[in-house]
Amino acid sequence: MSTFDLVYDRYRQMMEASLPDTYPQMPESAGGKVVSAARYSLLAGGKRLRPVLLLATTELLGKEAHAVLPFAAAVEMIHTYSLIHDDLPCMDDDDLRRGLPTCHVVYGEALAVLAGDALLNRAFELIHEAGPAFGAAGWKAASILSQASGSQGMIGGQTLDLMAEENPVDFQGLVSIHRLKTGALIKAPILMAAALAGTDEQITESLERYADAIGLAFQIRDDILDVTADQTVLGKTIGKDARDQKTTYVSLFGLAGSQAHLEQSIGQARTAIAALEKAGLDVSFFSGLADYLTVRQS
Repeated sequence: MSTFDLVYDRYRQMMEASLPDTYPQMPESAGGKVVSAARYSLLAGGKRLRPVLLLATTELLGKEAHAVLPFAAAVEMIHTYSLIHDDLPCMDDDDLRRGLPTCHVVYGEALAVLAGDALLNRAFELIHEAGPAFGAAGWKAASILSQASGSQGMIGGQTLDLMAEENPVDFQGLVSIHRLKTGALIKAPILMAAALAGTDEQITESLERYADAIGLAFQIRDDILDVTADQTVLGKTIGKDARDQKTTYVSLFGLAGSQAHLEQSIGQARTAIAALEKAGLDVSFFSGLADYLTVRQS
């Protein structure tokens, strides 16, 4: 394994070890079946990219990663809730997620909706429990996550994505969808870490530019993988974009053109990395992540 892989795996293992305790099981007589459904999806593994970004950025800024684990768990809960709802028949209608049957396949549609709702609420319970220790910075982090996951962020992007199924969008419309639907919840943990660490404005701006670039790169690579991936490696159904007649980078620019846009986004990320390095920060993990995003297979 490369040094990047080892560091990424350390952060991921921190999350895997801490997540089960963030949402303890409840007796079924007290409504615990919804917790079981939520935990089924939450503990199903995956890249854990978003919480990893929060932990890595926290350490980049000289703070202790373990101190922000509740915030990282909250980010992962919101991401997981969005996947549960995204997979529902009324949305993207998928039966496979992270290599396993989706939540509604196992627990039924009604309980899957409630499981997503429960994860969203539990996320903010965690932040309200952990936030006071950080003072005003804790509430700023909560505000960043609230906006990124709501109608000005992820949900707004999902809405635009649904509308685009009947009314195809142009390139700028596609970028807007991606920056909200995918990019907002990739940028949020980076900015949350900056807020919790009390980072100065100049470094925060460089981090934001990096986050915008890798968020877009992540989605472009997703568009490519929907056409080229091995489904058993990807862990979810491939070919859905074409099935649902969605506008994607591949539908607009083809595979070669999509790859060119991916490399352009990674170039923008590297410009932000250079600014962070000039500020005296150890950017090796963030540089390695940019490399990873160009070739990831899942």
